[in-house]
Amino acid sequence: MTTGTLERTVKSTQSPIGMGQIFSVWRSNYELVLAAITLVALLLGWLGGEGMMNFLPGWAMITVALIAFAAGGYSGMVGAIEEAKEGKLDIDFLMIAAALGAAAIGQWKEGALLLFLFTLSGALEEFAMDRTRKAIEGLVELRPEEALTIRDGVEMLLAVDDLIPGDVVKVKPGDRLPVDGKVTKGTSSIDQSPITGESVPVYKEIGDDVFAGTINGGGALEVSVTKLASESTLSKIITLVSEAQQDAAPTQQFIDRFSQPYTLTVIAATLLAILIPWLFVNEPFSATLYRAMTLLVVASPCALIISTPASILSAIAAAARGGALFKGGAYLEKMAEVSVIAFDKTGTLTHGKPAVTDVRPLNNYSREDVIRMAAGAELLSEHPIARAVVNAGREMGLTLDEPQEFQAIAGHGVQAIYDRGDQREIIYIGNDKLFMSEDMDLSPAIRMIGDSLQKQGKTAMLVVRKSTVGDTLGSDRDWEVVGYIAVADTLRANAKATIQALRETGIERLIMLTGDNWDVANAIGKQVGIDEVHAELLPEQKLEIVRGLAETGKIAMIGDGVNDAPALATATVGIAMGAAGTDVAMETADIVLMADDLSKLPFIVNLSRRAERIVRQNIIFSIGVILTLVTLTVIVPIFVKGYALPLPLGVVGHEGSTLIVITNGLRMLAIRPK
Repeated sequence: MTTGTLERTVKSTQSPIGMGQIFSVWRSNYELVLAAITLVALLLGWLGGEGMMNFLPGWAMITVALIAFAAGGYSGMVGAIEEAKEGKLDIDFLMIAAALGAAAIGQWKEGALLLFLFTLSGALEEFAMDRTRKAIEGLVELRPEEALTIRDGVEMLLAVDDLIPGDVVKVKPGDRLPVDGKVTKGTSSIDQSPITGESVPVYKEIGDDVFAGTINGGGALEVSVTKLASESTLSKIITLVSEAQQDAAPTQQFIDRFSQPYTLTVIAATLLAILIPWLFVNEPFSATLYRAMTLLVVASPCALIISTPASILSAIAAAARGGALFKGGAYLEKMAEVSVIAFDKTGTLTHGKPAVTDVRPLNNYSREDVIRMAAGAELLSEHPIARAVVNAGREMGLTLDEPQEFQAIAGHGVQAIYDRGDQREIIYIGNDKLFMSEDMDLSPAIRMIGDSLQKQGKTAMLVVRKSTVGDTLGSDRDWEVVGYIAVADTLRANAKATIQALRETGIERLIMLTGDNWDVANAIGKQVGIDEVHAELLPEQKLEIVRGLAETGKIAMIGDGVNDAPALATATVGIAMGAAGTDVAMETADIVLMADDLSKLPFIVNLSRRAERIVRQNIIFSIGVILTLVTLTVIVPIFVKGYALPLPLGVVGHEGSTLIVITNGLRMLAIRPK
């Protein structure tokens, strides 16, 4: 199913009621209508025939029977003809043959009952598939059809499909965003749950990315379009999930391959059930044919064939609603078998952005003094660590002074110079090498603080203040150690809880792969409770480790989908996290977590394992029902003289098992992330 098809489906439901819409409703529910017609005709036949009220004349009974068979057999006949054109015989053929066989021996009511239940189960099967489709179609409704647009300085209302990159759209409070873009004016909190599954609105300001289908909060925004509507993250999600539902799981592929030879086997067994008693047993032909038709019904694998897709498609839809995209049923089954999960560190277990973690004031300076001096000195630097220090100062509401002179000392730190009238103040911030180069001897106590922070996997920087009098920097030196400030890539708040939750699901090994140094890697691994840490790895070394693990078991690799692309592709299952708006991640990974939320990982593990359990339940139940009914039809009469499984009971058992399997599979739609 394509995005365009989905959009047309949704739009058709919004048009005024007319003959076209009535016909559309008929097409989507025709099997249910046909089942109802069959049931009415069947009830008339039972009530109006001999032995009951007997109010229908013979010609009316024939008419009722014809109506029941025409309505009940329509969809099955169409399906059988389509398969026959491809040289195949399927379940539709078996059901039509069984119904006609029942009519041939005077049991037309049993045949009509079979067709009624077969058509009803087909309608309910379509309902089950429709529930999963609606989970996707609901995404289409998230996107407005029109947007208030500013183009070439002129404000106009344009269709979303006509917007091009560079257009600016206005988004009012409470409205859905029509496009992917960047905020150019205003601030607001955006509900991104339709795209990322995040439960808490995300604050957006100028320069931040926003996605089509998300809901604006209380602020008015202007957004510059960055992608065509057809290329938006929302459109890609719809396309990915639609393609995933069409990609059959291995279990389903096996059952599909198995169904054709099995159907031929059932036909052969039915013919033998007719010929053997007729040739070798003194039995009325009507009884032989009755038993053969019962066998034809009960041996048909309707429930078995629907057992996998009913569960897999529902699970894929439930995952998409929870912010996780499976690219196919195969990956759902593979995820259920995973026993090892390997994590990239940066951007997965951590935020991937450095932040100030520790401030250690010295010599009677305050915490605010340390951050104010350090952040002011770093104002002109573009280094990520410098940005983290500056952000810390701004978040504390401190006034930051921009230096008159600034020098970045590669690999060491920075020097910032302030003119204070007849004095010049120099702020140094950096590592031990910086102060060694300035011939400043640090005491063992001060060095011990820095070493302790470094061993925790943090970047420790000493802040030193020096005042000078006059124009000569070297005169009247007065060094003062202000304190230490430490920066690190901070751990995600739910990382430790996620690791614990994964252990509770039964994952046997949890591994971290990173290019970072051993001190940092070990510190992070210890904090979250990782089993194994592999550090200072090049991308090709990550690949080799994942390849080795994949050869000995089932491994899932989770990363950002960009730097880890080779490892993601090599793992049994590749998972990209935080992939909303990231084309590379959507292309590379087998499973895509749309939000930067590790807690979705236990959700998809549990979802996939539950789907596997339900598929297994359905298969075992379906086979069990077939074996039981076949035994009652063929084996028991050999030992119990005069016994014959009533055809209506066989019909109810056969079609009832199909309905149970469908209902069991639909339970997956109720699963939500915790």
